[in-house]
Amino acid sequence: MSVELVREGRNRYVLRRRGNMRVEGMVYVNHQLLPLVRGDKSLQQLANAACLPGVVSRVCGMPDIHEGFGLPIGGVMATAAGGVISAGAVGMDINCGVRLVATRIVAAELDLSILRALINRIEEYVPTGVGRKGKHKGISREIFEEVVHAGSRRIIEYGCGWPEDMIKTEEEGCLPGADLGAVSREAYNRGSVQLGTLGGGNHFIELQVVEEVYDQAAGKRFGLFPGLLTVMIHTGSRGFGHQICTDFSKSLLPAARKHGIEVPDRGLACAPVESREGRDYYAAMACAVNFAFANRQLITHDVRCAFSDIFKCNPADLDLQLIYDVAHNIAKWETHQGQKVLVHRKGATRALPPGHPGNPALYRETGHPVLVPGSMGTASYVLTGTEKAAESFYSANHGAGRTLSRTAAVKSISREQFEQSMAGVIYNSRNYKDLLDEAPGAYKDIDQVVNTLADIGLTRPIARLLPLAVIKGKD
Repeated sequence: MSVELVREGRNRYVLRRRGNMRVEGMVYVNHQLLPLVRGDKSLQQLANAACLPGVVSRVCGMPDIHEGFGLPIGGVMATAAGGVISAGAVGMDINCGVRLVATRIVAAELDLSILRALINRIEEYVPTGVGRKGKHKGISREIFEEVVHAGSRRIIEYGCGWPEDMIKTEEEGCLPGADLGAVSREAYNRGSVQLGTLGGGNHFIELQVVEEVYDQAAGKRFGLFPGLLTVMIHTGSRGFGHQICTDFSKSLLPAARKHGIEVPDRGLACAPVESREGRDYYAAMACAVNFAFANRQLITHDVRCAFSDIFKCNPADLDLQLIYDVAHNIAKWETHQGQKVLVHRKGATRALPPGHPGNPALYRETGHPVLVPGSMGTASYVLTGTEKAAESFYSANHGAGRTLSRTAAVKSISREQFEQSMAGVIYNSRNYKDLLDEAPGAYKDIDQVVNTLADIGLTRPIARLLPLAVIKGKD
């Protein structure tokens, strides 16, 4: 099935219905990003998603869209109550997400030795890299089963967090409907030892400075002021979520055949959401979602401890308040235009507008913070959604979006190019080659990506953050 992309207006391109597509697609890109979209299979993957039973309205591609497994990364798909649920439309790293922590520390007052000491101390607390086990043995092993059902609340009850952390987390850190009985033994074994770990790939802990605040009122409400130090944490459900997606990507293929569903791509294996197979996947996915919220909560606790150690004071004295935590690989029930739908966001962030009842009370007037990390060495953004974002199911981009595969990045980016792109940002790796697959040159221009939606009024920039030091895990 060929795809037809037609310009509908500024930064909007319609994917016309062809073949078995039940709905159109909408792709948000500007003219600079458009050639990158045409250069991979992401448009075809979006068209494939539009063929699934129960899909409603338009499927959406965010400005950071790029080829993935099943639904493209940067894809948004909603299905009605009688439709399907797809593991490939959520992704391997279930509830990969971002949280941002404020401080009262003026970044300009910190010299390189303090920044280096901070990231070294954080890394002593937080295991990094693929397959690493958590250092909080009691938490990982004893309350794992409680965490996957209760989310970050259980970590806070354990003493690793502040009560207000929960209300500053999407879904208050817990997606209802989790059932560990739907999870394989292999997934259980991987997850039970990985709480409090960062992982590898594009996951990071980054010390940032607030470069500019565009909206003073919203910035004040969020606790963002020019010159202050912030901490951004980006990680997900680790091997637990990966195994759940792997398991169900396999089992949902025969389930689709059983229910008479023609799957356009094996990566979009699915089942009716109300079927036994569909309910099982949702229950397992919710476990991984709650694990990831809890994981970021535990890492936040460890970051606070590291700051306390370096600055010799109580974390509260440094502020270290959570600003917000958002997921960008998730499927959950929401109401849009009066209809209850299951919104699959894969590499896309929820972006509710001011006044929306889904916002926490603290952010009801502003809309909740939308956290958009850049690539390593480039800026990150804090945004809010607007009413216009209703057309994308109140969704925004989740990051910059890759332009080079990991293999291609390692082959094509030189040491000189890497060091130039990092522009003095401190990083924890002793070998630059371990980071080449995540170099800024492997990603789209974050400013172009953010401005694509801001220019047409779907999002509103609140603040721009610049990196000072970054912790990455080795693959």
